[in-house]
Amino acid sequence: MTVKLFNTMSRKLEEFHPITPGHVGFYSCGPTVYHYAHIGNLRTMIHNDILKRMLAENGYAVHHVMNITDVGHLTNDDDDSGQDKMEKGAARDNKSVWDIAKFYKDEFLRDYDDLNIIRPTDMPHATDYIAEQIDLVRKLEELGYTYEIPGDGIYYDTSKFPTYGALSGGSMSGNRAGARVEFNDAKRNPTDFALWKFSPTDQKRQMEWPSPWGVGFPGWHAECSAMGMKLLGNHFDIHTGGEDLSRIHHANEIAQSEPIVGAPWVKYWVHFSFLVDKSGDKMSKSKGEFLGLDALRRRGYDPMAYRYLILLGHYQTQLAFSWESLDAAATGYKNLVRRVADVLRDATDDVDTAAIDAWHDKILATVSDNMKTAEALVLIQEMLRDTTMSSATKAQILTFVDRLLGLNLMARATTIITNEMTPIPDDILALGNARAAAKASRDFATADNIRAQIDAAGYTILDTRDGFKITKKAE
Repeated sequence: MTVKLFNTMSRKLEEFHPITPGHVGFYSCGPTVYHYAHIGNLRTMIHNDILKRMLAENGYAVHHVMNITDVGHLTNDDDDSGQDKMEKGAARDNKSVWDIAKFYKDEFLRDYDDLNIIRPTDMPHATDYIAEQIDLVRKLEELGYTYEIPGDGIYYDTSKFPTYGALSGGSMSGNRAGARVEFNDAKRNPTDFALWKFSPTDQKRQMEWPSPWGVGFPGWHAECSAMGMKLLGNHFDIHTGGEDLSRIHHANEIAQSEPIVGAPWVKYWVHFSFLVDKSGDKMSKSKGEFLGLDALRRRGYDPMAYRYLILLGHYQTQLAFSWESLDAAATGYKNLVRRVADVLRDATDDVDTAAIDAWHDKILATVSDNMKTAEALVLIQEMLRDTTMSSATKAQILTFVDRLLGLNLMARATTIITNEMTPIPDDILALGNARAAAKASRDFATADNIRAQIDAAGYTILDTRDGFKITKKAE
């Protein structure tokens, strides 16, 4: 199957051809574990997962690396100022930096698993690769790309890298890096960035290490280059991240990597658009209040409904989140699961292998064409409506769909079928009969109250032509 991806570097839709046939080296920027992940962060993780699943379905062996940032990410990375986010989080929670790193990583992975995201091959922590980051800075120093700002740190001189900023539309070397940047007079160029920061003299940081330049800690950008080279080699196929990373973080990664390994360091750059609120603003932890997946869980939403919502959009287009849009996605997902359950109940007939192959190729081709998941969902609905195919054939196709899109359709549908077969307790049946009697006498307030009791007990009641049907809710 031909795989096409939009390459941010070339600004073109390109056919994917890996450096090593049959193998994909894939690096995705991971979380800074100073707080819970918000649902905008998790949108990026879902798109990473679809990309990885699509490549695997096309027969590639994917080596996926995702960093865990537990040091060096400053509150203002545009100009290398402010407090380390990890130190700030530790002060907020009144815990050690190491404790909050473990806690928020565990919470992030809980979200990861609840969204049915396949875990990376490697999840390196920045603090476990300090030696590699120091070695990166030392090599750049030997090549003449660095300078020291006394009392501040070791900086990269972007004027030495002529193509700096090419990822975001052209060279920015020597120019202002963006409207948010406050120019530091000690820098040679506004776009220069810290490779190693010195520890403050008036306080002791919880995370600091000796280096050839003094005690300190690595700049945020250094970790991805050092860990990418260590785990994937000097050149690899795909690097992903949110759209905001292309302007500074990824530009800096390229600038500090290519003098050492040669160009191009990465063959395909893939960036995912923001999840935004109703006003169009990016969802961000820096605003203070933000939605995490746990907020959705507390409101009773299945995390798969959020995954379904994300797949209804395209990764290159900003997606506006609202409770109304999530309600619509939750309803759509539940309806899809029920249709799958109907298929599984009847999946005892013959299988048409030619139909399986045809639908497999049609759906995979759509997702392989720049990850068009919304179009794939339309095809799946079309397949389910096809009256010429047996249920057993559809069940086989749905097994592939779950591998590709990770929506857990088969598992959720199987739970529905199991719950329908579970005997209903006599007291719940009595409530159902009482509700039917209340409806017959047009006492709808009582009928609604009884429905609420049935719901609170963990059951669902549905009205049918023959009366009513009660089933146990899915766990």
